[in-house]
Amino acid sequence: MHETPFQALPAANRYNALEMAEERSHCPAYLLEKDVWVVETLRILFESPFGGDLTFKGGTSLSKAWRAIRRFSEDIDITYDIRAFAPDLVGDAGKEALPPTRSQEKRWTKAIRNRLAVWVRERALPTVERGLARNGFAARARAEGERLYVDYDTMFDNDGFIRPTVIAEFGARSTGEPRERRPVACDAAAFAPSVVFPTARPWVMRSERTFWEKATSMHVFCLRRKGRGNRLSRHWHDLVRLDDAGIAQTALADRALGFAVARHKAMFFVENAADGRRIDYVAAISGGLRLVPTGAALDALAEDYAQMLENGMLLGDEDPFDKILERCADIERRANAL
Repeated sequence: MHETPFQALPAANRYNALEMAEERSHCPAYLLEKDVWVVETLRILFESPFGGDLTFKGGTSLSKAWRAIRRFSEDIDITYDIRAFAPDLVGDAGKEALPPTRSQEKRWTKAIRNRLAVWVRERALPTVERGLARNGFAARARAEGERLYVDYDTMFDNDGFIRPTVIAEFGARSTGEPRERRPVACDAAAFAPSVVFPTARPWVMRSERTFWEKATSMHVFCLRRKGRGNRLSRHWHDLVRLDDAGIAQTALADRALGFAVARHKAMFFVENAADGRRIDYVAAISGGLRLVPTGAALDALAEDYAQMLENGMLLGDEDPFDKILERCADIERRANAL
């Protein structure tokens, strides 16, 4: 197996390589397997002719590119720079490329979603299909609206919580900035050195902006006081790990970045609180941030967190949920004190 690409190995050897990596890393083999497909999908997209206009963001970027969290993040969030994707709409809308009015926002959103579904089907899908075939990865790619799916045949059993599908979800209503290029490697690579695993070098959203993206989403969840916790408790875990890495404190000190996120969400992600009032994102950045839910919303998150623990997605980083909430309460206090 010396210096052999992972995808070129016989199935038994691929299985053995990931089993060995599981023993050495204590990460379940089915997660290491899916991670290979995540990295290969990233590689294809960011080496494409349109890769320079894409930005990798979200929880998977925190894990794979910034190494700020030790959690398996299975799907890919990507922003296509709105200035490159819809220059006819943006025009001279300024650095943040925001629509001037709510009515314009509705027009922009409708046009971008329609165009993006066509782009995913006609550009992204063929690009990924060709890339997988060229590099010897046997999988099936498909497009559904603004999402691209890569379905692979798994070699490992799990209880169904981890699907043998990589989802790349695209958006095109922001610039993706601030961002920088970061190397991305497969988690198994360090534990199976005789095998060559895929690598990528995507443009990645700065982790401080991702902090504010997550914090404002958590704020909305807390104020709505309802909704399923399905796969959402990871945001609370991630915020604590960003604090451990010093990223949260840097983000809290960068209020200009926080207000940029607030302006963007106030335009594109209008939400109402449980009492029916419009959620004010600017107020969240200005001393009114809420990060700790109550009631049924809290119960739903706790149940979702327990399922993450059960499925090994926290990779040994297994603080109890009440500890996570205590840490988020402290971040909330510090954010509002500033």
